[in-house]
Amino acid sequence: MNKITILWVDDEIDLLKPHILFLEAKNYLVVTCKSGQEALEELQETRVDIVFLDENMPGISGLETLNEIKILNSSLPVVMITKSEEELIMEEAIGSKIADYLIKPVNPNQILLSLKKNLDHSRLVSEKTTANYQQEFRKIAMDLAMVNSKEEWVELYNKLIYWELQLEEIEDSSMFEILESQKTEANNQFSKFIDKEYKDWFVNNNAPVLSHTLFKKWVVPELKNNKTLLVVIDNLRLDQWCAFEDTVNTFYKKIKEDCYFSILPTATQYARNAIFSGLTPLEMEKKHPNWWKNDTDEGGKNLFEDKFLGAQIKNLGLDIKWEYHKISSLKQGKQLSQNFKSQKDNDLTAIVYNFVDMLSHSKTEMEVIKELASNDKAYRSLTQSWFKNSPLLEIIQQAQTMGMKLIITTDHGTINVKQASKVIGDKDTSLNLRYKTGRSLTYDEKEVIAATNPKNIQLPSINMSSSFIFAKNDMFFAYPNNYNHYVKYYRNTYQHGGVSLEEMIIPFVVLEPK
Repeated sequence: MNKITILWVDDEIDLLKPHILFLEAKNYLVVTCKSGQEALEELQETRVDIVFLDENMPGISGLETLNEIKILNSSLPVVMITKSEEELIMEEAIGSKIADYLIKPVNPNQILLSLKKNLDHSRLVSEKTTANYQQEFRKIAMDLAMVNSKEEWVELYNKLIYWELQLEEIEDSSMFEILESQKTEANNQFSKFIDKEYKDWFVNNNAPVLSHTLFKKWVVPELKNNKTLLVVIDNLRLDQWCAFEDTVNTFYKKIKEDCYFSILPTATQYARNAIFSGLTPLEMEKKHPNWWKNDTDEGGKNLFEDKFLGAQIKNLGLDIKWEYHKISSLKQGKQLSQNFKSQKDNDLTAIVYNFVDMLSHSKTEMEVIKELASNDKAYRSLTQSWFKNSPLLEIIQQAQTMGMKLIITTDHGTINVKQASKVIGDKDTSLNLRYKTGRSLTYDEKEVIAATNPKNIQLPSINMSSSFIFAKNDMFFAYPNNYNHYVKYYRNTYQHGGVSLEEMIIPFVVLEPK
């Protein structure tokens, strides 16, 4: 194996002989130069892995040499070493993308630490992360055997997301595969938990916060004495929020982060209408029959969210000025961003942003999106890239300058489906791939959660004999007709409507402007 080569540039290099001997004893190869010009010439001839660069040298200064090195090789790590603690020099060096900054006199262990940090960082992090997860694996396995409450499921899911984000950054794919198997096992157990507990959540006081109680229990308390921007990003999973949280943190500081549970089906017309109405789907159908649409009804299913929100605000007796906006295109997002100052007098500005949902559905339709979001890591990355370049970020920046509190949440998550489950229904059966409602449904009982009496879980029935079924884990429903074609077409696409940690346990974050 080739030795790591260090180029050390210092006009007093002879005084550094003990440091060089120390590094050579550690099996590093050290090439020395006494000036910036000499270093630039050396870099034309010699491949080096890292540069230690004195800032204060005659002739070309350290900072000038640094700029020239970056022109020659922008990815070469450069560690600046200086006697000066002047803030201006530090800022210039950092602005020029140095790898590290050391103040003279340096000792050999400082040099060694900088080398490890810059050259062995990936390997050391990988080894440490793998060792930590191996320890945590046993604890997660034990937790999976014991978890039996909504709070424990939120905690466990957060833990799985944490390790997924950690392990995706390292080179050991075997650890990631082990985590994937734990997520599958967790979803199997979670389905059993939901099957057992879910219907009781509508009749007892120990229920978690659900879609239809979210606004009253968690949003309304935040409105007191604060002008608030409520952003509901459709179809946003907990891991996707984690992917762009740092971008939001540039402008806002987080004061509360929690998870609530989406109602079933984890689909927009049910879950999001429930958020804005403060009602279950069954209650919406009864109280607002002109605004509620069942699966088989013609027309859009989410056309009256603003009316639902207005009715809920009135029902709660809130004396507030509010506006509602739905963004389903880049043009609409830009228009709201350009006119956002008009929201300054509102106590509540509610925005539904549909990008993530459009992305998940377009992934099914467009081959290019299938390539860009082929797995969860890529899906997170695509969401992060969208957010950083979206009008939504511009809106959030403006809200910060206007002193508005920010709430970010969603209506449901989504899951990458892998396994097909055969289902048979009549012509009026709903089309969603993760849930079905209709008469005379035929299915594999092991692969679904069935609600033969929808009223028990606060869902309306299309007719007297209608039932609902929900796909578990990463299953998706396919009809026997042309089965193989549709299985191939929909496998490895992102769908929602069923029962999984990814779809049901979703983020609710409250932030204050920095």
